[in-house]
Amino acid sequence: MTRKMTKEIQNGSILISEPFLGDPNFERSVVVICQHDKDGTVGLVLNRISNLHLSDVIDINEEIFDMPLAVGGPMQPNTLHYIHQLPELPDAQPIATNLYWGGDFEELTRWLNQGLVSQDKIRFFVGYSGWSPGQLEEEIDKNVWFVNNNAANKLLTLNIDSLWRDILKEMGGKYKMYANYPADPSLN
Repeated sequence: MTRKMTKEIQNGSILISEPFLGDPNFERSVVVICQHDKDGTVGLVLNRISNLHLSDVIDINEEIFDMPLAVGGPMQPNTLHYIHQLPELPDAQPIATNLYWGGDFEELTRWLNQGLVSQDKIRFFVGYSGWSPGQLEEEIDKNVWFVNNNAANKLLTLNIDSLWRDILKEMGGKYKMYANYPADPSLN
């Protein structure tokens, strides 16, 4: 059964790159939209893991909490971003049902050092992805991105290594077919 997918972008939308995008920053990537408004769009690539760990970039007790950082996108790679399922974190911005962006960093650091946050409730990113007003809609109209507005609530529970393929399969129909495209069709 094919689920109806909308091209409407909103906070919490998931962008899935088309199979042959060719841009190394976004090839076979899955992006969660954190902010979409008249000023443009901010998102985080969910399935690009860096060589860095959280303990490499902030003062944290790595014996209590540490995890790999994802590459959120090519913009400002010296910034740290996070999405989470911690509604009680002050100043956290809701982006979907039970999914939040940012929040009080000092409070979060305290929670991490006290062992109050489990790794399945949060992801950290260096850098972010950004689009100027209208740019993302233009890319969607050109079929650069597939839009899914029904997957944000389970993003932290899915396997990062197979995230692109798993979301396409779940979308069904032609998207399921795209999930099986080889990365290099000449090797098929």
